[in-house]
Amino acid sequence: MVWTEQFLIKYPELAVFLAISIGYLIGTFKIAGFSLGPVTGSLFAGIAIGQLADVPIASMAKSFLFLLFLFGTGYSVGPQFMKSIRRDGLKPMLLAVVVTVTGLGLAITIARLLDLDPGFAAGLLSGSLTESPAIGTAAEAINALPLPDAERERLVAHIAVADAVCYVFGALGVILFCSVVAPRLLGIDLPAEALKLERELGIVRRSEGVASAWRRFELRAYRVAENGLVAGLSIAAAERQASGERLFIHRLRRGDALIDATPSMVIVPGDVLAVSGERAKLVRLIGPHAEEIEDKALLDMPVVSTDVILTNRDLDGRTITQLGEGNLAHGLYLRGVTRGGNEVPIAPGVTVQRGDIVGLVGPEAVVEKAARQIGTVISATQTTDFFVLGLGIFLGGLVGVIVTFPVGSMQISLSTSVGALLSGLLVGHLRTRFPLFGRIPDAGISLMTGLGLSAFVAMIGLHAGPVFFSAIAEAGLGLLFGGMIVTITPLIVGLYFGRYVLKMNPILLLGGLAGAQTMTAAMAAVQERSGSTVAVLGYTPAVPLGHILLTTWGSVIVNVIAG
Repeated sequence: MVWTEQFLIKYPELAVFLAISIGYLIGTFKIAGFSLGPVTGSLFAGIAIGQLADVPIASMAKSFLFLLFLFGTGYSVGPQFMKSIRRDGLKPMLLAVVVTVTGLGLAITIARLLDLDPGFAAGLLSGSLTESPAIGTAAEAINALPLPDAERERLVAHIAVADAVCYVFGALGVILFCSVVAPRLLGIDLPAEALKLERELGIVRRSEGVASAWRRFELRAYRVAENGLVAGLSIAAAERQASGERLFIHRLRRGDALIDATPSMVIVPGDVLAVSGERAKLVRLIGPHAEEIEDKALLDMPVVSTDVILTNRDLDGRTITQLGEGNLAHGLYLRGVTRGGNEVPIAPGVTVQRGDIVGLVGPEAVVEKAARQIGTVISATQTTDFFVLGLGIFLGGLVGVIVTFPVGSMQISLSTSVGALLSGLLVGHLRTRFPLFGRIPDAGISLMTGLGLSAFVAMIGLHAGPVFFSAIAEAGLGLLFGGMIVTITPLIVGLYFGRYVLKMNPILLLGGLAGAQTMTAAMAAVQERSGSTVAVLGYTPAVPLGHILLTTWGSVIVNVIAG
């Protein structure tokens, strides 16, 4: 035991990696569908290892990892944040403001009623509102207080203790409220409401295993009979025979010649047509009327699947139906749309926004032509623009130090943490307009956000471990029950504000509540119980603002309680 303690003290970096490893293992365990996740798992693992040794943790290492995490988070949500303030995104964002401000006010009130110190108060906020990044901004704010070093270290340790106490109910409470309690309070049937919204948006549910025409297509060859339905028609007229079904003729064989199809070309009996479309529609619409043949040379066309960032202003706000009209989408199929890292349901009435990642499938030439009009192709890259990464964090941190705002009689700085987050947000937004600017591969962002935050909270846990139980005894049960109030009350306020003031659709409202408290698992629970993915349309506009405000609140609550 003594050897273990000496080893961990001598090699603190290995203690951090051990905490991360155990934390990710803990995060995978599920009880009734609920799991702590890797970040909170790393916090608990750090606290447990801290019982064995008082592991020394370098402040600079914590700050370095936390700034990487915040910049990466801003970078990933930036493409959609600026667009979220428009159209339907405004309501979820207003909802996020109400929920997060209510949460801050309650956390301050409970902290004062319980006479909590700034560390316990900040952990109460971060754990109850399930925003682990607030641990970092709170720790930064505490380290800026005019206190002895030992006192600052004690208060920082209290953040981790309170967060650990409050987080479990914080996460579980949001999940259960959004998926079970809120629908009952509103008196709605989740599956019925989801189906109703899907119909309004034009989403058509399909049987298991049947592919949507927007997602997958096949290319098949058919011989035109003497009395065939399209014999004597032009290519354009033949395609209009299947109006609305998105069937396209790409080329044809006439004798021994392979000819690219043009709108005015007339089809003659004996031609073999290469037709693309949804498999089920090809079978249903063409199968009974034409002879399908195997023609490898005719069907040997280069077909690609490409992701494109939508940057064209003219396409911003258009519905899927509008995108499918005209020459832009001729011969093209929409594989999917991703917004802020979340898949958006594909339906005729759903709109696309600048910054969306649009998945296209079709012949290579058609996809390349459409991609040029839509935006910029996201090609795989293994190179990180470290110039923009480093300068972005530096300038963001600099602005965070310089910019201050009044809170009562105090002047609170934005902090380097929030500055880095906003800098990442700006760089992420700029890449929707200049896609080759500041490129960071997805794997790099995943490492920055995943390892950055997990390692940071693991260090916080290691620091808090030696004082964990004594701190819990000092805080008492009031901390746990106070955290429950901070978790649930903002959700209730947000529920009725969103429903009766903002007049939000119930499904989008539940998604917005999950986003306001940055709890993806709560959105997933709503999707599971409603049998629909449509709640993501309320979640995506709310979650970026939720992250920004709740992260900032860590600094605010420390300064308010300390003042």
